Amino acid sequence: MDANTEEQNDRIRRGTETSQASEARWRSLFAFTSHSHVLPLCLALTLAVASGVVTPVLSYLLGKVFDCFTSFGRGKYTGHELVQKVSRYCIGLTGLGAASGALHTGYFGFWLVFGELQAKCARDSLFAGMLEKDMEWYDLRKDGTEALIQRLQTQIRELQMATSQPLGFAVQSTVTAISALGLALYTAWDLTLVTIATIPFVVIILAWISAKMQPSIDAQAKELSTASKLANNALQAIDTIKCFNGQDFETWQYARAIKSAAKKYLVQAKANALQIGFVRFVTLSMFVQGFWYGSHIVIKGKKDPGQVLTAFWSCLMALQAVEQILPQMIVLEKGRAAGATLEAILTQMGRRRRVIMTGSLTPQFCEGDIEVRNLSFRYPSRPDQLALQSSSFFFPAGETTFVIGQSGSGKSTLGNLLMRFYEPLAGQILIDGNALQTLDVQWLRNNITLVQQQSILFNETIFKNIAFGRRDWDRVRREEVKHPIDTAFLQHTINDLPKGLDTVVGTGGSAMSGGQRQRVAIARARLRDTPILILDEATSALDQVSKGMVMEAVREWRRGKTTIIITHDLSQIEDDEYAYILDKGVIVQEGYRYALQKGLTGPLGAPRRPSINFPMSSKRLPRLPEERRKPSVTSTNSRSRGSTISMRLHDSLDILYPPRPQSVYMPGIFSPAAERTQSVRRSQIEPFVSSTAAGAFTMHRMSGIPSFFARPPDEAAEPINDTDPDFGWPLPTPREQKRQDLSLVNELHQSRASTRRTAIRKQANRAAQRLSNVIPMKAVEPPTEDHPNREHIRDKAEKPRLVAPIKKILLTVWPTLTWRHRTLLILGFLCAAIHAAATPVFSWVFSKLLSTFFLPTNRSREALKWSLSVLGVGGGDAVATYFLHYLLESCGQAWVDSLRVEAMKRIIDQPRAWFDKDKNGVSKLTECLDRNAEEMRNLLGRFAGFMFVVVVMLLTALVWSLAVCWKLTLVGLASAPFIYTVTKLYQAVSGKWEDRSNDAGTAAASIFTETFSNVRTVRALTLEAYLHGKYLQSTENAFQVGLRRAAYSSIFYGISDSGIVFATALIFYYGAVVAASRAFTTQNIITVFSMLLFSISNANAIIAFIPQINSSCVTATRLLRLANLPHKSSHEHSGHIRLSVLGTITFDRVNFIYPSRPTGPVLDTLNLTLAPHTSIALVGASGSGKSTVASLILGLYPPTSGALTFDSISVSALHLPSLRSIISIVPQTPQIFATSIASNIAYALPERSTLASRAAIERAAEVAGIHSFITSLPRGYQTLIGEGGTGLSGGQAQRIAIARAVARQPLLLILDEATSALDGENARGIRELVRRLTDQSVGVLMVTHDREMMAACEEVVVLKDGVVVEQGPFGYLAQRYGGELRRLLGET
Repeated sequence: MDANTEEQNDRIRRGTETSQASEARWRSLFAFTSHSHVLPLCLALTLAVASGVVTPVLSYLLGKVFDCFTSFGRGKYTGHELVQKVSRYCIGLTGLGAASGALHTGYFGFWLVFGELQAKCARDSLFAGMLEKDMEWYDLRKDGTEALIQRLQTQIRELQMATSQPLGFAVQSTVTAISALGLALYTAWDLTLVTIATIPFVVIILAWISAKMQPSIDAQAKELSTASKLANNALQAIDTIKCFNGQDFETWQYARAIKSAAKKYLVQAKANALQIGFVRFVTLSMFVQGFWYGSHIVIKGKKDPGQVLTAFWSCLMALQAVEQILPQMIVLEKGRAAGATLEAILTQMGRRRRVIMTGSLTPQFCEGDIEVRNLSFRYPSRPDQLALQSSSFFFPAGETTFVIGQSGSGKSTLGNLLMRFYEPLAGQILIDGNALQTLDVQWLRNNITLVQQQSILFNETIFKNIAFGRRDWDRVRREEVKHPIDTAFLQHTINDLPKGLDTVVGTGGSAMSGGQRQRVAIARARLRDTPILILDEATSALDQVSKGMVMEAVREWRRGKTTIIITHDLSQIEDDEYAYILDKGVIVQEGYRYALQKGLTGPLGAPRRPSINFPMSSKRLPRLPEERRKPSVTSTNSRSRGSTISMRLHDSLDILYPPRPQSVYMPGIFSPAAERTQSVRRSQIEPFVSSTAAGAFTMHRMSGIPSFFARPPDEAAEPINDTDPDFGWPLPTPREQKRQDLSLVNELHQSRASTRRTAIRKQANRAAQRLSNVIPMKAVEPPTEDHPNREHIRDKAEKPRLVAPIKKILLTVWPTLTWRHRTLLILGFLCAAIHAAATPVFSWVFSKLLSTFFLPTNRSREALKWSLSVLGVGGGDAVATYFLHYLLESCGQAWVDSLRVEAMKRIIDQPRAWFDKDKNGVSKLTECLDRNAEEMRNLLGRFAGFMFVVVVMLLTALVWSLAVCWKLTLVGLASAPFIYTVTKLYQAVSGKWEDRSNDAGTAAASIFTETFSNVRTVRALTLEAYLHGKYLQSTENAFQVGLRRAAYSSIFYGISDSGIVFATALIFYYGAVVAASRAFTTQNIITVFSMLLFSISNANAIIAFIPQINSSCVTATRLLRLANLPHKSSHEHSGHIRLSVLGTITFDRVNFIYPSRPTGPVLDTLNLTLAPHTSIALVGASGSGKSTVASLILGLYPPTSGALTFDSISVSALHLPSLRSIISIVPQTPQIFATSIASNIAYALPERSTLASRAAIERAAEVAGIHSFITSLPRGYQTLIGEGGTGLSGGQAQRIAIARAVARQPLLLILDEATSALDGENARGIRELVRRLTDQSVGVLMVTHDREMMAACEEVVVLKDGVVVEQGPFGYLAQRYGGELRRLLGET
């Protein structure tokens, strides 16, 4: 393989597709043109050519008309003869106008159709190509999949815009230029050659400038991709950003990326302005040599004045046609770059390995026997680290096998390889004796079901999400999903939803809790019922009872079928079940549970404490089952892995949390300039509120809870030996007991279903009436429909948005700009005024040139004088044109960038409920900040100056013409109402369909985003065909809307264009009448002709820009909506009291309903008191309101009713950023930002803060048990993670989130299922962390389902349906007969 091929493959591997845009050619605009597009393209080209010929014909007729007037001025024609001859040509102009209207209608419509075809083909090709790519391709995207998806949508739009009207206009103008030049050569070839002698030089200069422009387009695309990636990551992690006060930091990051992109765009703007100014100078200055030579050949009698005028008009129109192409050059250049990039991506897809690989074997049956031999694998994003290393497994058919191990040990990797998401580095996988690579991928995935921890749901109904488990999902009947629903114990949740199975779950299942999503995924797997099932932490978000019941139901269902369970929860493993223990990609132990537990097999037989502890059991072990049919596999890679986390933890915590008897550091909101430090006494609350002394804090008994739920005083110091993780776990629950629990819970659900639902709905109705009074109207709209997706459905039904008029949009420019850019804006419009005045001045000078043809004497001298005058006008106009375009483009970029940053700032500032609305989805917001802003800039940069020039030009020409020949001017004005009416109708129709077309394109983009953001789930469920069909339907709908847009818009475009020609005929006819009457001189009439025709010609150019103006207005309206969102007006900014210490947190009769899910209260008259400096476990079934409590404490949502207070101060009176600076949270689903590990841990901390120092970051990582893993990476703490970076396991990501939380030295640490993805050893480290933090007077609120995490806390609070039902020490509640905690633990 040669060096070039190696370099190209390396570029492909690293995902730098944009770099190939630098190789863009003009053919890239036709990269997606297929055979079926040839006919529309040929028609478009033919009509463009025909419409391009109209201008030379018009030039010919104008020459004849001017010849008539010059002959009349010489006395050759009488007045009557002049009117007759001009009337004949005016009839020809009228016919030409009708033909022009028809041709322009067809040309405009077919080019719009061609653009729609290109967009549809690009969308369909990219979707199909990405569906076929292997996971390695996605992992290697440099900026991550999300950013790639957003950029693809933008580039498709840029290609569509370029190949629509701008490309057609360029073709038409090119034909016009060639035809006009041909006419000039035919009329007076020698004069034409003299006139255009500078054209070759001009072409060379323009090509050189254009070549300089292309690299800046590529660079800008790269910077915009970075900005889009930052915005997408920020909006997806909005909870983390708010909780860690990262709003200013994210805005600053985004503004920095946008500023960098702006620099690259200004290079393009400067080059384009230079092109336009240069061509303007050449266009006007060509008369210097031309008119001198023209006068010469007229004097010599070689040509008559009419022929000279025809040649001049033709040359002028040819250069004007070239000049009119230049404003479209940026659009065409961007389209060319976009086409090249999209083509490069498709080419790379064809060269790289596809997901449909070599396998074609489709066995008739799948027994489920799986053998893995010496398997090795490394992820493409981590090429230096083996995820599995020479590991061998055997999963016999019909049995359940467990795979356990530490986070990052390779457990989930095994599932990915079995699903054939990746190809192994070495080794072999056999299914029923068949090598995995020989099996057809579709057959494989139809026989294996993978249920992952992050259960992905699609934006469909619950019924359809479950039905997706079957290939024939469209034939699934409702009764068929009943049994899967029962298996997942999902019926109670469905009953409480207003539309039951027909409830739409939202994007990614956002309308459901984590546990509910996992239940739906399990129900989907049950309906699928494949011979092989892989459960990868599939019940981690469920409480113990629900988890036990679901697992028991899964065992009943999977009896006699191959099942692989990947888990950290060792209590799920029964004595007669086989387990593999992984460590760093190597099997260190394997065997039946009872053997591993007694140390009879493998390394656990050594006298050291095992790295993974199994629950001890005093019951008699079951009789050995028949020996497993398994090949002999001996593990020689076991190693001593004594637990060292506790020793590290003690040392780290002593440093991380030094003694703080009187003062506390409170990190402020991010500020790039400096860190705001303060030292305050613990008892101080700023500005004027004091709290109770620390020693006075006590654990309060809850009002409304019977006294027997509280901890008895004499049991306060009771030891809890039976739950110490170092000595074993509680007794396991027998299977018979679990079945009793299962039936008991079903009875409980059924008995309270009707009464509870009635009460919930009554409460919901009452709360909905109060909602508008509790939540600020500007921040969160009150619910209007009684279902969880009211916004989703309402958005579909709402009327089309009103598009803001361009005047209203441009009025936002001045307030947005800085004084520097305001000065540049004024200078830009001054240059526009000079440019506008230059045209009437040129018209006057040009009329003087024309008058030299009928001068009796001094003709050559006068022609030279006025030719030099034209040269002076051209030079001044060229300079003014350059600064006009560059300064307005610069101001337009500053305007849009300011709105982008303001929109980003206001979006992040919105209350959490705002993001739950469907219209505020992440992909829609990111598209608005990216593509919409780019199109919006054209309003000021390209169109505002041009419209200002036309208005000034028309007014100047009108006043001048009225002074010279008022009669002819008034007749010309008579046609203005007709032209204005037609133009406004065209603008209205075009704007309406442009908006609809944008909406249709956005709908298709949403499906594209949903598919490839969740590509693993799509492939695991073999939903490629369904989503492909759904996407094709959406692109077809967008195409049909585009066709209707083309039809309606083109009709009015043709009428508008022909109206200009009709007005020209009217002016010429009446000019002949006036000239014949001798009321005005011929020179005056010719002067008015020149002024009106030049002005009308420039005004006519606006019509060509109307579709782009309308598109920019549509996108500007969307961006302005975001930039004008309410700022600092939500509940998050209602308070001003700053807390420096954290006292008692009290929930007093708190009710809460999620605004996006007003089906019933999540918290129902909650009474709860959380004492400071205490570790409290918050437990309950899935959906009981545990995470909601944490959200309310952090102020993400305001209570619907009731009072939430901190030391008797209402949360609404508190300064939430200060509150969040002393509270840290570790969410169940950790958010990892696309940056380095160090930056993730020190997220949003001031750069100069001691908490953001390298030593502090490493101490936090040691506390979280992730330091050793980080240091094992080649770049250590500077390793890039997140989108486009090194991939992390769920446990590794969770530990980085823990390090981020403890690095801030909070006074309250909230752990929301923070150990769900951690193995036993790391979970022990977190329990030790809880104990140590409590000793350091740091409060801990632990939302958990884990028994040992509960035991590690001083207090346990049990929630049920949003109400506290038990509170007290774990030891007491766990032993209390009939208690809710015992029921949750499965011990009732």
